[in-house]
Amino acid sequence: MKKFWLVKSEPSSYSWDDLVRERKTSWTGVRNHTARNNLRTMQTGDEVLFYHSVTEKAVVGIAEVVRTAYADKTAEEGDWTAVDLAPKKALVSPVTLAEVKTNPKLKEMALLRLSRLSVQPVSADEFAEIVRMSGGK
Repeated sequence: MKKFWLVKSEPSSYSWDDLVRERKTSWTGVRNHTARNNLRTMQTGDEVLFYHSVTEKAVVGIAEVVRTAYADKTAEEGDWTAVDLAPKKALVSPVTLAEVKTNPKLKEMALLRLSRLSVQPVSADEFAEIVRMSGGK
C-alpha cells in the first residue's frame, strides 16, 4: 500500500528546481536515526512532499520514490541510508508553513510536531489536504 512522506531541503543546498533538472537524485546526507528509519520504510511508488526549509518554508512539489533504501555512499562512518527520488509534479502554488499551521486538518502533521525531522511520514489525508491547498487535485 502506498505511503506518503515529506522531505526537507534548504533550497540553497538542493532545491525542487535541481531535482526537476536532474530528473532523479539520491537522497543522501540524512544523519538522524528517525529520519534514516523513515527512509528505510519507503517503497517504490510512495509519494513525497518536497519542502523547502529555512528560507522559504513551503511545500513546493511532489516527488516519487524510485529506488528503495541502500547504503548512503556519502557517509564516512555509521549505518546510514539513501533512497532515490524523482520529481512527479510541482504544486500549483507552494503551501507555506504558515498556511499549514492555520489549517485544523493538519494540526497533527509531523511537520508541526517534529519540526526538525528532515524525513517524516505524512498521512494520506494530510497529503491530499496539502495538494488541495496548493490548488491541485
